[in-house]
Amino acid sequence: MQNSNASINRVSPWTWVSTLYFAQGLPYVAVMTISVIMYKRLGISNTDIALYTSWLYLPWVIKPFWSPVVDLFGTKRRWIVLMEMCIAIGFAGIAFTIPLTFFFQATLAVFWAVAFLSATHDIAADGYYMLALSEHQQSFYVGIRSTFYRIATIVGQGVLVMLAGYIENLNDALSPGESMDYTPIAWMTVMGVLSVFFLSVTIYHWWILPRPSSDHAAVEMTWRETGREFVNTFVSFFKKPHAGIAIAFMLLYRFPEAQLVKMINPFLLDGRELGGLGLSTAEVGFVYGTVGILGLTAGGIIGGIVAARGGLKRWLRPMAWSISLTCSTFLYLAFVQPVDLLSINICVFVEQFGYGFGFTAYMLYLIYFSDGPFRTAHYAICTGFMALGMMLPGMAAGWLQEQMGYTGFFWWIMGCCCVTIAVTVFIKVPSAFGRKQR
Repeated sequence: MQNSNASINRVSPWTWVSTLYFAQGLPYVAVMTISVIMYKRLGISNTDIALYTSWLYLPWVIKPFWSPVVDLFGTKRRWIVLMEMCIAIGFAGIAFTIPLTFFFQATLAVFWAVAFLSATHDIAADGYYMLALSEHQQSFYVGIRSTFYRIATIVGQGVLVMLAGYIENLNDALSPGESMDYTPIAWMTVMGVLSVFFLSVTIYHWWILPRPSSDHAAVEMTWRETGREFVNTFVSFFKKPHAGIAIAFMLLYRFPEAQLVKMINPFLLDGRELGGLGLSTAEVGFVYGTVGILGLTAGGIIGGIVAARGGLKRWLRPMAWSISLTCSTFLYLAFVQPVDLLSINICVFVEQFGYGFGFTAYMLYLIYFSDGPFRTAHYAICTGFMALGMMLPGMAAGWLQEQMGYTGFFWWIMGCCCVTIAVTVFIKVPSAFGRKQR
């Protein structure tokens, strides 16, 4: 695809690919991870945290159903700028509702709105990326977009959580001996920072994003034609060979991890008398949001390298074992409850590395199953099943943990790993898929 628009030639993709995908990653991290830590620090139970924050996956589950709207109305560029402005307003809304007596219900409602806006932003950003760049540029900058998405994760789970932890501890520094609670102020500040960032990036993208001539509303298609194409796309997905087994794999491969990820931060934050590790908010930001993300990234990179050399079929089961066995590090932490941060950091790094390595097989299989005439739409459907596979198991995780305790819960997670191993047995993948051709 060649773009003749002069504005594209004048604006280097380096100036906007990085910021666009940083802005794509940050709301997802805020909705799925920062919200869990915030609610834990504000006194919400594990049962409620896991149940209600799991519902926040829903916009990403159902986003294929409204993706045609983004194509039919307006340009992708306009959708990007509009969604970023609305996300800025959303984070400001969360900041203002934290002090309310019914903050849990109010902030959840705004978080859900931000999740919907973020999912729509994903649709527009991914579509714009393909319109504004040639095929060669798309390949060249794919690593840049992934890197800045990861950086957004580190900033969200690491830097912003550590900022909240620093403000929470201001009482000891500014008012020793007094009992003022800075926790609500800490999380209001974090949400305020996110709001200011998205206001700034809205202005920047309104100014810097190129205007490719191919970025226009699909005015040539009527609603009836769009609906017909939409139905055909879904029908063809479910008519693919072994579609039932593929959907089971998408839903169940991450069954243990979907539950574990909801309880990692509460486990790190809960006191030792409750079976947790008793870390401060700032320490959790460093351990899980920095060391953990580095492990996740390293595992993903190495997984991609070995899969490119040996192919998905060769590495599918080893990767399934990797994503399963490394969960045992949290069972070890629950038994031993080490006090030194080095041991905790090593365990979190190992678990996240194993998850990143094993997740490579999952993503490669989604690419494989999506192949065909409706590749883009079918991949969006696959990611919807991926989000559903995280949402449903995560809902019960908090209740299970409170019934079993952390040690019992992590034993349960180890048992659930059998599901991951089992679903890989039925998957059929060509030997050459994913392997570099010589």
